[in-house]
Amino acid sequence: MPSERAIKAARQHAETSRLLGVDFLPRSSRAVSVLPRKTEAVAEASAPSSDKAGALSALRARYEQQSEVAKSMPGWTNIVFGDGSPDARLMFVGEAPGADEDEQGIPFVGRAGKKLNEMIAAMGLTRPEVYIANVLKVRPPNNRTPTPEEAALDGPFLAEQIEIIKPEVLCTLGRPAANFLLDNREAMGSLRGRWFEYRGIPLMPTFHPAYLLRSYTPEVRGKVWSDLQKIMERLGLRPS
Repeated sequence: MPSERAIKAARQHAETSRLLGVDFLPRSSRAVSVLPRKTEAVAEASAPSSDKAGALSALRARYEQQSEVAKSMPGWTNIVFGDGSPDARLMFVGEAPGADEDEQGIPFVGRAGKKLNEMIAAMGLTRPEVYIANVLKVRPPNNRTPTPEEAALDGPFLAEQIEIIKPEVLCTLGRPAANFLLDNREAMGSLRGRWFEYRGIPLMPTFHPAYLLRSYTPEVRGKVWSDLQKIMERLGLRPS
């Protein structure tokens, strides 16, 4: 009977293979273990899960009442606020909901969401262990890129989400999210793979899963896996 560790190792191996192709599998296919947090101060400073969940719920209610983007954006169906654990050590940030997300009210549930799930699994994590949000909480018409003005209006709500969750690492998905949180206009080619900070939180930009689907080349897959490995190292995720 396979052990739980062996089952987890096989699952991670399969997800990494699906994400990156056999040429980009990590050298070790053993299960991933989590090292203790480097500092206890982070844990002590974090509010209990119930407090964080309540704060996120209150923030969502305020967003529904106050967001100028939600009031003025035509055609959206559901607010797509966020998904995952309030205690997440890792938080992913995208740009805006698409059609599937707008229909279900959950971020990253379409084809790009499936690819993000594979990225998370390749790191040895599960989706419920991380937190996922977007700069904009409602879908722009025709899935267009959010304007800087829209990001500036909705961005403070994202900033509050980050402040409530207090992740140890942020991972931005695509250029708009990285540009907003880093307050720059650099291209993804120069952003990805480099560590930045957002209000004291380490931030790693990587390609959006939708771009990965469009440009599913060994080069792009290798770059994404390199970015994820850097995050794993920062979080203390390692082969056991």
